[in-house]
Formats: sequence, C-alpha cells, structure tokens
Amino acid sequence: MTKLEQIEKSVSELSPDEFERFSAWFEALQAERWDRDLTEDAANGALDEFAELALSEFRSNRTRPL
Repeated sequence: MTKLEQIEKSVSELSPDEFERFSAWFEALQAERWDRDLTEDAANGALDEFAELALSEFRSNRTRPL
C-alpha cells in the first residue's frame, strides 16, 4: 500500500469531528503553500509577464470595472 493509499484509508476512517478538524488543517496547509508559492513566483519574476500584460490592457482601456 502506498503512502497516499494509507492516508486515504486513514482519512476515510475519521469520525465526523476528526474529519472536520482534518479538513480545517488541510485547508490552512493549502493556503500556506499557495501563499508561499505566490510569494516565490513574485520574487523571482515569474509573474512579471502577466503583470505587464494586465497593465498594457489597462493602459489601452481594454478593461472593464469589476
């Protein structure tokens, strides 16, 4: 059994309360990783092309209010 299969089995056996606690923990972990990855991408310039494209669209009045 792989590690992932073991985790899936363990999660499927959690009580409703344990599952809610696990879900909250996992959601926080995902958010933390998302924030870290976004920060790293911004710092290393990986988002620069997208930012410039968005600014170009804005400057050319090819955007609309949200």
